[in-house]
Amino acid sequence: MSYLFKVGFLSLFLVSCSTKLYNKTDSGLKMIVDSIELEIQFLSPKIVRVLKYPKDSIVEKESLSVIKKPEKVKLDISESELFFIIKSSSLVVKVNKNSGNVDFFNVDDESLIKEVKDGNKFTPATDAGEFTFQVSQSFKLDPDEAIYGLGILQSDEISQRGKEVYMVQNNTQDFVPFFQSIKGYGIFWDNYSPTIFKDNSDGTKFTSEVGECIDYYFMFGGNADGVIAQMRDLTGQVPKFPLWTFGYWQSKERYKSQEETVDVVKQYRKLGVPLDGIIQDWQYWGDNYHWNAMEFLNSNFPMPQKFVDEIHNQKAKIIISVWSSFGPETKPYKEMKERDMLMDFATWPLSGIDSWPPDMKYPSGVVVYDPYNPEARDIYWKYLEKGLFSLGIDGWWMDSTEPDHLNIKPEDLDNKTYLGSFRKVRNAFPLMTVGGVYNHQRGKTSDKRVFILTRSAFAGQQRYASNTWTGDVVASWEALKNQVTSGLNFSMTGIPYWNTDIGGFFLWDFPNNINDPEYQELYTRWLQFGAFTPMMRSHGTDAPREIYQFGKKGEPIFDIIEKYINLRYQLLPYIYSISHMVTANQSSMTRPLIMDFASDINTHNIGNEYMFGSSILVTPVTDAMYTRFVTNKGDTTKIRDFSLIKSTDVYLPANTLWYDFWTNEKHIGGQTVKKDTPLDILPIYIKAGSIIPFGPKVQYAEEKLWNELELKVYEGESGTFTLYEDENDNYNYEKGAFSEIKITWNNSSRILSIGERKGGFNGMLIERKFLITLRDGTQKEINYKGDKIDVRF
Repeated sequence: MSYLFKVGFLSLFLVSCSTKLYNKTDSGLKMIVDSIELEIQFLSPKIVRVLKYPKDSIVEKESLSVIKKPEKVKLDISESELFFIIKSSSLVVKVNKNSGNVDFFNVDDESLIKEVKDGNKFTPATDAGEFTFQVSQSFKLDPDEAIYGLGILQSDEISQRGKEVYMVQNNTQDFVPFFQSIKGYGIFWDNYSPTIFKDNSDGTKFTSEVGECIDYYFMFGGNADGVIAQMRDLTGQVPKFPLWTFGYWQSKERYKSQEETVDVVKQYRKLGVPLDGIIQDWQYWGDNYHWNAMEFLNSNFPMPQKFVDEIHNQKAKIIISVWSSFGPETKPYKEMKERDMLMDFATWPLSGIDSWPPDMKYPSGVVVYDPYNPEARDIYWKYLEKGLFSLGIDGWWMDSTEPDHLNIKPEDLDNKTYLGSFRKVRNAFPLMTVGGVYNHQRGKTSDKRVFILTRSAFAGQQRYASNTWTGDVVASWEALKNQVTSGLNFSMTGIPYWNTDIGGFFLWDFPNNINDPEYQELYTRWLQFGAFTPMMRSHGTDAPREIYQFGKKGEPIFDIIEKYINLRYQLLPYIYSISHMVTANQSSMTRPLIMDFASDINTHNIGNEYMFGSSILVTPVTDAMYTRFVTNKGDTTKIRDFSLIKSTDVYLPANTLWYDFWTNEKHIGGQTVKKDTPLDILPIYIKAGSIIPFGPKVQYAEEKLWNELELKVYEGESGTFTLYEDENDNYNYEKGAFSEIKITWNNSSRILSIGERKGGFNGMLIERKFLITLRDGTQKEINYKGDKIDVRF
């Protein structure tokens, strides 16, 4: 629960000296410098809140992102001639007595970050007719200091130095006003209005359009994982997703009947290609006047319960599209309109006629609702539960959670919400609307885990079981490059789950659609990348993307797609175990190289490679290699050309050994290697000391028990892996219903120790087989019954 912070004029001070007043508090310090009141508040030994506001003002703020309750922190508060000095067990904060500047140091008195002199500004402004301030704060970073985060920016650069970013949530960019440094600290700017982040030679600055106060949090973690752990301590931990969410998902814009949707699942089952779920996109509700009715009104979906049951009978799951807006003929619209819970600005769809371009002679009347209002969130869930959840729908595709804002006018942001103007809370819209669904479903049942696929996010959204996709991007090689770094920077904000429309949403650059050889190459490379993201999901418009649209078994594109879907399923024991680390240990699934190899300076600006978990290094291929143009009688066409095998450069971080996943070839770290990349090969390298469990070949995630697992051991260094299992789709794990088996490789003794199984749950395997495989092909098979076993090689 968020905490309410009220401050006013400070009447009791220990010292009064002209323009400077201060007193010590249990959590830090309060002072006044040149008409600005400042509070330093330690929420924990590693997290500090800095609050500034004009003297004599009263600030009432309930954070939408921060849910941490302040701890009682042991502090040593002293002063020198120039500074107040506040020390915890992990941090030193120095406040300049004359300027009020705040500087942060580690316990060894090494500088982490400093505020720029006179770097805080309060500029008078009006917001929807009310007096307020534009607020800004500048910091001084080291010249060569790399920083990461800020959200999904659709850029192919990993470091955010030298950037200027206008932060207003939109379709393809998701903004989180948080960055972390290679030096092991992070800054969260707790403001929800349109914000500019700017980094140049003058400093690193956040400037927000609306603010009663400057309010930011400094956190020290020592490294990237540590910073993320502090951000989640501040804004919320990550619940578990069901196992089935980590399988393969098929979608398109859009399946137009229940028969068509069910048939896609049947086709996958007939072909023997794994599939865990199908996604039903918009218009199952009928026309645009009934937009997002949250019930099946389209005559092509005449039997909703049968529709859901048929998919479940195929051993698949279904996720369905819901929006943040409603058409004027829907029940939610009518109830919310009566209670003044709707906003007034242009959103999608503009026309009531389902055609392009929009025919504005027939406006749709669709409007966005006010998710900041708790009663509006109650109404939203009421109709979602009655019309969809009651049918057994497995998850929610919450589209347009930015929300869509078209034909923008300045006065649109004057719209009144439950928490003030829309301008004041604009960027937190996705947090509120997604959080409303999560909280209501959790309140309804603990037998089914919440899963939300959504198009936008804000700080703290990781606590709401949401997986954010990168928006309706246009298919291109440049876009594919951007997805890699965008997703990695998103992970660095503390929100671990993201995905992309495999193949790109729009095919504007490919008029021949999926028959275009270059597009088929692009799609194949995108799908290979998607196999190593938190959700593997194919989706788009302009052309269908099901595997059978790309040929048949025995043909190259089909076979490559099938190969990587199968690889994804073989890796499910590894993927599910690292998802447990995300929940239990504040880890991240997709990891920029700096997370695990920060001491190697060469990794600080590498954004085209990443670790998938702590063991697997992935380098997506993001350039065309096997398509060329041929001119015949004046006509130019594209053809596929495999006559020459191309290669991709891969940097292998220093201070460890690496193994080529495909060939088992060993490489010394700290060098760039060339990897041959025929169309069916994605460069994958395994870190020495890794132990990776491979599961059985299946058609869906829960088809077979993991009673026979292969443990591939990549010797050269010692290492550990913990195999995690639970009941797959409920919240009993929160009560301890799960098991862990710690597996350790001792490289010097060449002993693999499979530890005693810890914990238990209903349906747990009592006995299983492990096939242990070393890199050279040596294998040993053992029966495991829960007791520790040492296997010597």
